Amino acid sequence: MTGQVRTVDGRVAGRRGQATRQKLLDCLSEMLSSSPYRDVKVIDVARKAGTSPATFYQYFPDVEGAVLEIAEEMAKEGAGLAELASGRSWVGKAGWSTSEDLVEGFLDFWRKNDAILRVVDLGAAEGDKRFHKIRMKILNSVTNSLADAVKELQSKGKVDKDISPAAMAGSLVAMLAAVASHQKGFQSWGVKQNELKPHLALLVHLGITGKKPTK
Repeated sequence: MTGQVRTVDGRVAGRRGQATRQKLLDCLSEMLSSSPYRDVKVIDVARKAGTSPATFYQYFPDVEGAVLEIAEEMAKEGAGLAELASGRSWVGKAGWSTSEDLVEGFLDFWRKNDAILRVVDLGAAEGDKRFHKIRMKILNSVTNSLADAVKELQSKGKVDKDISPAAMAGSLVAMLAAVASHQKGFQSWGVKQNELKPHLALLVHLGITGKKPTK
């Protein structure tokens, strides 16, 4: 965590206070993995962190406020997904490699952050603008990178001019997010992880280039 960390009343937290704050966030993250978001109480988080509810309230107004902190940190990491598509080649074997790397990145990111992403999706679905903004922060950078890739291919005459870069990129990112969040569901259908990745990469490659990949 970078920059100054402040308590709810505006005081700058010292090193020990920052460590306590981070421990509370870590414990909350762990609890979200096994408990429904709205079942998590301040007293339970504090007890798990070995401190008191009063200490919790020094750093966060409530559980939701702490969840938003976790989600914001996750969103910063998620913005890095754009690097898997930005400035990468979509031609020939390099294009197939780009598709594979993007799919791998999405699936790994969702597995790593499954618990907090479920909370973000729930909040966004219920109309909470704060959670919606976080979700868009993760997805928009990737969407923009893919849209730029389609535009570049169009400028070189490799993709039909009738294709809308924004519509294609948005559709692909929505698909990636949906599939990534449903990985356990695919397993229940008998689809193995090593089968899912290449098929998803194929759809991404076809969407961006309009062609079958060169492997």
